[in-house]
Amino acid sequence: MQDLRINGDRLWQSLMEMAQFGLTEKGGCARLAATELDGKARDLFVSWCKECGCTISVDKMGNIFAHREGKDNSLPAVATGSHLDTQPTGGKFDGVFGVLAGVEVLRTLHENNILTETPMEFTVWTNEEGSRFQPAMQGSGVYVGRFDLETELNKTDVDGIRLKDELEKIGYLGKEEPGSRHIGAFFEAHIEQGPILEDQGKTIGVVRLGQGIRWYNVKIKGRESHSGTTPMYLRNDAMVASAKIITEVEQIAHRYENGLGTVGFMQVFPNSRNVIPGEITFSVDLRNPNADVLADMDKMFTEFCSLVAKEREIQIDIDPFWYFAPVEFNASDDVKAAAEKLGYSNMDIYAGAGHDACYMADLVPTGMIFTPCENGISHNEIENTSPEECEAGANVLLHTMLEASRRIAKQAINVQHHEATE
Repeated sequence: MQDLRINGDRLWQSLMEMAQFGLTEKGGCARLAATELDGKARDLFVSWCKECGCTISVDKMGNIFAHREGKDNSLPAVATGSHLDTQPTGGKFDGVFGVLAGVEVLRTLHENNILTETPMEFTVWTNEEGSRFQPAMQGSGVYVGRFDLETELNKTDVDGIRLKDELEKIGYLGKEEPGSRHIGAFFEAHIEQGPILEDQGKTIGVVRLGQGIRWYNVKIKGRESHSGTTPMYLRNDAMVASAKIITEVEQIAHRYENGLGTVGFMQVFPNSRNVIPGEITFSVDLRNPNADVLADMDKMFTEFCSLVAKEREIQIDIDPFWYFAPVEFNASDDVKAAAEKLGYSNMDIYAGAGHDACYMADLVPTGMIFTPCENGISHNEIENTSPEECEAGANVLLHTMLEASRRIAKQAINVQHHEATE
């Protein structure tokens, strides 16, 4: 199977066909989780998998599993997958490439009559984006036990519509218990969503770490008053305090290798041109793939906020409402071996965004395959990549899964031999 390759043209056509569900004027895709369009995309995925002889299961969170039998079906499956939902102004590749790269692996195995050592599974996770229902990575989070099933099913969108009802409407409110699949390894192919591979001229990114994330809501309470009659020394300006903190967020990120700091949301009260702001609410997003470094960034941020509050005699409340620990992808060596066997240039890289694979790493050996993304642009209608880059990523996924399947089978034989000789 050294020379086995996927059909790159077929993969590209599948990507373009799937993109028709929610295609935007700018060539992107708007296919929010559990909408009618999401249902149609799921139906297409299921039909393609059934054509290759898979059996389909859906769990109570709407996650889809297409199962292909192997030589020894008592062994845990090697799985792959990603998501089909998009941002409101998303692209054609984020998540979808990972799902359809899996479909192309399935088709390649099917048309070549290859019976793998272990079963294989091809997945679609519910609501990875977190655009319509929060949080992100909702389906995989429930699957691994990070989130409570009933709590998440009862989440509502901005119109008060419940996720459970929407999954039922599109026919994907399943009966299987989340977390009950017999999986031994998981791999996810994904566009990088960043500029590093393109900048370095590499075809494949071997993802070693997943970014750790700390999210905060910050509320600063000052005192609104007239901008023309209040002397500077008597002001209690919430905006100035927030500006100092926002500047410090950027500085903290610069102080650490791979540090990132972002303020992306802000509300100003009373938000009037000639009134000194009395209350500011804003978000802070700190990231680093090293847990110890991220802890240092957290300490530096909270201490600075305390300092500003004291110096300016102003109230600053910090709500550290979400922490996502850095992830180590401990099946990355399989990805690197496949890339090198196929002759693709590659480099170690970390995942700057959250992915379903980050949660699957809680349960089983997991790896990610990154492919280049034009200008590093993602979560945007102009998100783009090339047929050749998609083909390379799917080829690496194919050989990664085959090697993982062989390894799991070999380990099982070794265990049986050890037990027999005891």
